[in-house]
Amino acid sequence: MGREFVDIFDGWADSYDASVSGKDPEYRDVFEGYETILSEVANRVSGTIIEFGTGTGNLTAKLLEAGFSVIGIEPNTKMLEVTAKRFPSINLIDGDLLEFDVQNENIDAFVSTYVFHHLTDDEKGIALKKYANLLSKNGKVVFADTVFLTEEAKKAQIAKERNRGFLNVVEDLEREYYTTIPKLKELFTEAGFQVEFVKMNDYVWLMDATKK
Repeated sequence: MGREFVDIFDGWADSYDASVSGKDPEYRDVFEGYETILSEVANRVSGTIIEFGTGTGNLTAKLLEAGFSVIGIEPNTKMLEVTAKRFPSINLIDGDLLEFDVQNENIDAFVSTYVFHHLTDDEKGIALKKYANLLSKNGKVVFADTVFLTEEAKKAQIAKERNRGFLNVVEDLEREYYTTIPKLKELFTEAGFQVEFVKMNDYVWLMDATKK
């Protein structure tokens, strides 16, 4: 359910913002255009939003600045504390992409950045069907995450980073559940969404899905 990676973020809570701002050369390409990616996600939704993986609250800030009602869901205790301290007025829940308890809420959209790869492809499909059941018609799922056009493209990227000596990135790519555009299109369609993909950098694609 993605929680197998929760402890990784214990050591990243204090340095995450430095990484996303480009100060860590290994992850510079992964987070290229980070602020634009966050803004693009926020610009494509409205209303009451569930955000998965609030982290240090950077996307949360964009959503709140736009005037949306945000329910944050975060499985890592340290990250949850960071967001709670930064935004004490919002509803924050200990949960993950699959297991979360939101009662009596009319949800207009689900959003996340750099999170969806914590689920296997099978789990991604289950999650998307759950989101579809909670959304009204024209409700949205807008995720931004590392995705590859093909498995061959993923292998080529891993080889490139290994040649550059960026072994932390290689470890991430080989350990977690990064998938492909064709597979995601299949999963979104099966769950009842119409989806489009927009490339944001060499790693990240934006997924903009509307419930039919």
